Amino acid sequence: MTRGGKRLGAGRPKGTGKFGEPTIPVRVPVSLVSDVAELVELKGRGLPLYSSMVRAGMPTMADDHHDERLDLHSYVVQHPATTFFVRVQGDSMLGAGIHEGDILVVDRSIEARENSIVIAVVDGDLTVKRLRRKNGGVELVPENEKYPVIKVGPEQEFKIWGTVTTVVHRV
Repeated sequence: MTRGGKRLGAGRPKGTGKFGEPTIPVRVPVSLVSDVAELVELKGRGLPLYSSMVRAGMPTMADDHHDERLDLHSYVVQHPATTFFVRVQGDSMLGAGIHEGDILVVDRSIEARENSIVIAVVDGDLTVKRLRRKNGGVELVPENEKYPVIKVGPEQEFKIWGTVTTVVHRV
């Protein structure tokens, strides 16, 4: 009876793993494991980040020098395990630069403070509003005068799902 060695048909079929293609074992220094894992997860994405700033006032001479590569995911997501994205419906936050169809980056690990823009659940309904605490109570304030302030009463179901950190807005 033979023991050990390669057995025909044994193991996972090639291309059926996490990456959808054949893989090979590679030795990686322990100190670089998280960096390599992040690179694999991002699939090497990253766009050039130019060192010159773009003025919103008078134009300046163009500069085609870039210093680094920018991965937007790593730029807008501080805590991947506690961050989610949500698309906006409605226009109650126009004054904060949040439009219908925008994508909000929301971090559940960031404590909501006075004036934070939050995703909240009020009586089972999700909403995005500015958080205000007044006279021991909570108010969810829209940034559009067409909408009323939501005063959260003690009898209402209320929970903050996370703090908005970034708005992705197409122009």
